[in-house]
Amino acid sequence: MIARSDWSSAEPSPDIYLGKTDSGHTIRMDASPQHTGPSPMEMVLTALCGCTSVDVVHILQKKRQPLESLTVSAEAEKRKDPPNYFTKIHLTYTVRGQNGQPLSRKAVEDAVALSKDKYCSVSAMLEKSAEIDFVIDYNDVEPLP
Repeated sequence: MIARSDWSSAEPSPDIYLGKTDSGHTIRMDASPQHTGPSPMEMVLTALCGCTSVDVVHILQKKRQPLESLTVSAEAEKRKDPPNYFTKIHLTYTVRGQNGQPLSRKAVEDAVALSKDKYCSVSAMLEKSAEIDFVIDYNDVEPLP
């Protein structure tokens, strides 16, 4: 995997960086107060949400759960002194079954645990410096056992 970040004095803001991926994508990062793009740390937190989402969706599909949607949101705390890495991350998994159908509590809990403990590479890296915990929100539908 290859990635790079480009900075140029020709940019209108001195804090704009273009992240480029091996797969050909470009992401505009902004470290200025204007936030015309995500900051690098926001990208890390978003990567965590995306990584665990992929795992949970695939696991629930394999378990034949009638999943309609999944939202993973994160709230994080950072060290006050540089380097300002994350020290605590709280994830909320909001799941919804198709047409309001209940999902299996065990299947969802197992999927989230497998992502956190086994499959999500971003989580594995962040857990070296941050405590990561989570809750599961069943969107006001009582889950099946």
